[in-house]
Amino acid sequence: MHLRIHTGEKPFSCSECGKCFNYKSALVEHQRNHTECGKCFNYKSTLVEHQRREKPFSCSECGKCFNRKSDLVRHQRNHTGEKPFLCSECGKCFKQKSYLVEHQRNHTGEKPFSCSECGKCFKQKSYLVIHQRIHTGEKPFSCSECDMCFHHKSSLVKHKKKHI
Repeated sequence: MHLRIHTGEKPFSCSECGKCFNYKSALVEHQRNHTECGKCFNYKSTLVEHQRREKPFSCSECGKCFNRKSDLVRHQRNHTGEKPFLCSECGKCFKQKSYLVEHQRNHTGEKPFSCSECGKCFKQKSYLVIHQRIHTGEKPFSCSECDMCFHHKSSLVKHKKKHI
């Protein structure tokens, strides 16, 4: 294998772009840098930046663009109404697997997200994040009419009605 360096032999070629490599490990590393659009980058940071900007997959229904085909497929369920993820417990259907997993916690009672301050448990991470504001004192929702701030967006919305 070491001789390949001296002979220039490069037996491993990329099926995406045809570039050749001395070692299979170099080919595997190279292939990680290909995007779904077929472009290739020498540096991981350049690839990541490209993936953030490029959105080659567009919805034929509304024109919204996505950088991953899987995101487009998930989005298109908004138009089709397809809900392929079925709860075996109650028969309710969901358009995303994560929604099903979250729903199933209603049946199991599972609360996997616990507060490191007080130990209270939650079925959704977002509920834990909101709860932790009690401990940190963070009030990220502020009223544009007065100086009041709130832990929850719903509290701000309710408060704003008082200004009308």
